[in-house]
Amino acid sequence: MKWARPKVTLDAGYHYGNVLGVNVLFVAAEVAPFAKTGGLGDVSGALPNYLRAAGHDVRVFMPLYSRIDFGGTTVSFAMPQFEIQLGHHRYTVGIVTADSAPGTYFVHCPELYNRPGLYTQDPDEHRRFLALGWAALTAAQHMGFAPDILHCNDWHTALLPLTLQARFSWDRLFARTKTLLTVHNLNYQGSFPASTLFDTNLSDVSHFFHQDQLQAGRINYLLHGILYAGAINAVSPTYAREIQTPAHGVGLDSFLRARSGTVVGVLNGVDYKDWSPDVDRHIPHHYTADSLDKKALNKAHLLTSLGLPVFDGVPVVGIVSRLVSQKGFDLLEHVLPELLYRRGFQLVVLGSGESRVENMFFQLQRYFPRQVVFYRGFSNPLAHMIEAGSDIFLMPSRYEPCGLNQMYSLRYGTVPVVHKTGGLADTVQQWNPHTRTGTGFVFEHHDASGVRWALEAALKTYDHPDSWRTLMLNGMARDYSWERQALVYEELYNRIP
Repeated sequence: MKWARPKVTLDAGYHYGNVLGVNVLFVAAEVAPFAKTGGLGDVSGALPNYLRAAGHDVRVFMPLYSRIDFGGTTVSFAMPQFEIQLGHHRYTVGIVTADSAPGTYFVHCPELYNRPGLYTQDPDEHRRFLALGWAALTAAQHMGFAPDILHCNDWHTALLPLTLQARFSWDRLFARTKTLLTVHNLNYQGSFPASTLFDTNLSDVSHFFHQDQLQAGRINYLLHGILYAGAINAVSPTYAREIQTPAHGVGLDSFLRARSGTVVGVLNGVDYKDWSPDVDRHIPHHYTADSLDKKALNKAHLLTSLGLPVFDGVPVVGIVSRLVSQKGFDLLEHVLPELLYRRGFQLVVLGSGESRVENMFFQLQRYFPRQVVFYRGFSNPLAHMIEAGSDIFLMPSRYEPCGLNQMYSLRYGTVPVVHKTGGLADTVQQWNPHTRTGTGFVFEHHDASGVRWALEAALKTYDHPDSWRTLMLNGMARDYSWERQALVYEELYNRIP
């Protein structure tokens, strides 16, 4: 048996057009709204729906975590239960469907998924997601569903391209199946001891695994998806380039460069049915580009509901984020106190994470009680209100594979201040006061002086209402909808070897 890596180059220029209906087997560890910790859940929840609307048969498989609440809807087994053997471990698996989630199939295996969190540090963590992949392929056989595309997402499903070829190629059902691996965040790679090789059911083809890693005593699941998927995409064009560099490649850049002809970037989309100020059910005053005065009503509502005073002509800066080092909040420690004192703006922060970052915002709230409020935790209605009620949205991320909040902000006329990285670089263009073009403020050097410059530039521009209105309208005119981005995935599916 000889393995041949595809020798093709995917055209990075997308050509929108009609693509015949395809069968997609979409496998992911997270699917919103049922389970989500980040962008993976958002994409897995939205993209299949838009592809179905375009005429494709998309069947999504995810674990049936114990925390999933179906809200009283009818839940049933889609087929008889079956067994999956992973090394010496045998699991009874059921495939569950819910009336509220047509096209989504939940892998029922309490032994693996009845745990407090989605992800664990348990010794069987690798088997939890091996079982997901094997269950998806086995269920497809039971259904007689012949996928044209096996769409894998992040490390949890990255062994599926190799598994498909080595263990399922005998079945003509998969004769035309192409594989795509989407990298949502390269930092999470699924690295396990080499002793787990036996559990993959691929130990007899161990020569297909990276031999240096095996000898070093580990297996990196994401690496093997990069080696064997028919095509690879990252969740923004800039991120697709960044992960092929030592600075952002997290040890896998050389493997990605070796496959650069099949690595492309596709921006995530925004579901404007949920995130648009003209229809947002979480904000009290709907508005459009033609009724921007109503945005000020949302601003007043946001401040009043959080116990802050409302001041005419004072900008509000919003933050909605995980408060972790990746998001760049360490840069703000010495920048925000000085700017809050000197410029007098107000700051609304929603999020939780590292104690050092949380403590910084608690201290700012303490020292500037009429300017700063920090809501620790998460509230979806408040996240929407911050987008609608803020004037400026701050995202100083160290790296950001795609990011969604900057795209939400553009839609709401809330001007983003971002670091030039990943999807932030692809979606926010620097404001030029001479040409009156651009949609936000972008700093290139990830340091305190960079974020200070960008935030100061935004605050100064806010002092000029005519320029600020043009800047808001520029952002609101951008289209980052899933309707548009689903077309890109259609074309990508069509070009996979």
